[in-house]
Amino acid sequence: MAKQTAGTDENFSAEERAAMKERAKEVRTAKKSAGADPEAEVLAKIAEFPPADRDLAERVHKVVKAAAPELTPRLWYGQPAYSKAGKVLVFFQPASKFKTRYATLGFSDVAALDDGEMWPTYYALASMGDAEEQRIAELVARAAA
Repeated sequence: MAKQTAGTDENFSAEERAAMKERAKEVRTAKKSAGADPEAEVLAKIAEFPPADRDLAERVHKVVKAAAPELTPRLWYGQPAYSKAGKVLVFFQPASKFKTRYATLGFSDVAALDDGEMWPTYYALASMGDAEEQRIAELVARAAA
């Protein structure tokens, strides 16, 4: 195992450090603003995304809300996420976040997607048509069950 030097950021990219700072800010804000509308925060964050990411995130938001209305929208490391009983279940990571060629739809370990001894939990999302919407709706409904 590689030795890490305390107090250095050389193991993290600028984007990773920014995500960690956003998460710390989210935790502080959540403590201060009990009763605030977390969905409004998610929609505001989505509105800040570049057009391609924004279009995907808006569609993902719509699909998740329809497939599992019991999930609570929230921000998680500066990304739109949806939680169940206070734990993030599914999240959307825009391609622009870490300068990747595709956005990511991810599921946490609390998602009920188990299928034998190995199953996918992250999905690349380059574009979204009806087939992708249907697949996402199925995955989210299953994960939230």
